[in-house]
Amino acid sequence: MRAYTTHREAIPKPDLESLRGALFGSRFVARSPLMGTFQASRGFAFIFTHEGRATLEARFPFLSCYLARVLDPTSARGLLPWRERLLGRRKDRVLPNAFYLNLLLLDAGTGVGRHIDATLQGPSGVPDATPQYVSVLYLQVPERAKGGELCLMHDDAPVGEVRPREGMLLHFRGDLQHEVRPFTGGPEGARRASLVCEQYAFPPEALARIPTFRIHSKAGFAAYLDDWRERPERGSVGELE
Repeated sequence: MRAYTTHREAIPKPDLESLRGALFGSRFVARSPLMGTFQASRGFAFIFTHEGRATLEARFPFLSCYLARVLDPTSARGLLPWRERLLGRRKDRVLPNAFYLNLLLLDAGTGVGRHIDATLQGPSGVPDATPQYVSVLYLQVPERAKGGELCLMHDDAPVGEVRPREGMLLHFRGDLQHEVRPFTGGPEGARRASLVCEQYAFPPEALARIPTFRIHSKAGFAAYLDDWRERPERGSVGELE
């Protein structure tokens, strides 16, 4: 099984620019809601299931093009064992059904330490849950910057190194350790931006514990309240964490 697969220019440039502008301008951008090695980064995130995807797209329509590309099972087909790539996916293989979508903003000199993604481990109640695979879309890579590579490892042994390219989509196995090296150079105030989607395949009893839709942000209650006031149909303000 391959460690990772990439697609250059995965999203049309106008859609990428629109996505980037909407995300960077969001009221939910703040200190990262993730702990540990992410504490020096900024961003915000969504927890959602297939059932909650419609709510996510209705509330944040600029994500629709991205979700159509990243959640398409054929996009990560290159990660399947060669027999399944040749003969088709096994009927007993569960497709991803729960997702953690995180905007990751890194300033020059800031990286992310070695870890394995397991954000939905707690909500699912599955102690050893890891994503089936992780998808990364590079939204912004500063010009003339050096470094910023994504390093992939299995049992501490290197299995791949990916240099970010703006507009590139990367899928890698969810059981891999990984880290992001700091970048240097680039224009003043430059930042590296990516959308990271952890894609989990849970059995029904664990899936039932996952919120169908939730915003995960450290922006404060005022940001959620302003968002709620602007909705055409006001639901609960409780879709937050």
